[in-house]
Amino acid sequence: MSDDTWLVVGLGNPGPQYAGNRHNVGAMVIEHLAERAGARLRKHKAGAAAESVRLGPPPGDRAIIAVPSSYMNLSGGPTKALAGFFSVPPARTIVVHDELDIPFGEVRLKLGGGEGGHNGLRSISSSFGTKDYLRVRVGIGRPPGRMDAADYVLKDFSSTERKELPFLVDDAADAVELVIAKGLTDAQQVVHAPRP
Repeated sequence: MSDDTWLVVGLGNPGPQYAGNRHNVGAMVIEHLAERAGARLRKHKAGAAAESVRLGPPPGDRAIIAVPSSYMNLSGGPTKALAGFFSVPPARTIVVHDELDIPFGEVRLKLGGGEGGHNGLRSISSSFGTKDYLRVRVGIGRPPGRMDAADYVLKDFSSTERKELPFLVDDAADAVELVIAKGLTDAQQVVHAPRP
């Protein structure tokens, strides 16, 4: 692969019982990007479902979009294997994940930084040996009352949230394409701008 390839990985847990969980919103975004590109994720020997697509305004940049087939806390292995297979450095890797510290419905972009207790990110940082990869942080909000965060992320979105979920997934997919088309700083100015 050439130097202009991107790797976009959406985090989640495998299996139908997890498919609608808040923790799986990263995987939902990748499936949405695949749909937009008219592509289908296929099993890859790196331990992920992946496909090569073009993202961003036509002709678009080449990107490998993928969802690890492992559990969330082991996401690093497949992510590093894909990065190695396609020769993509961490700086051109975008990880899409759920974020408790951001209100439901909002998307934030950043490079590097802490993992905020997110086991998927911790696994990727550990496998890469660096935290300097891009993140598309999809807000799921904090658990209500005294609910444990670990329980909250493994629950499906509420019926009210489910009505808004397609818009959130669409916004996060737009954010991925913006990072690829314009770079992080310009993308942040668009994505982080207050909504009218």
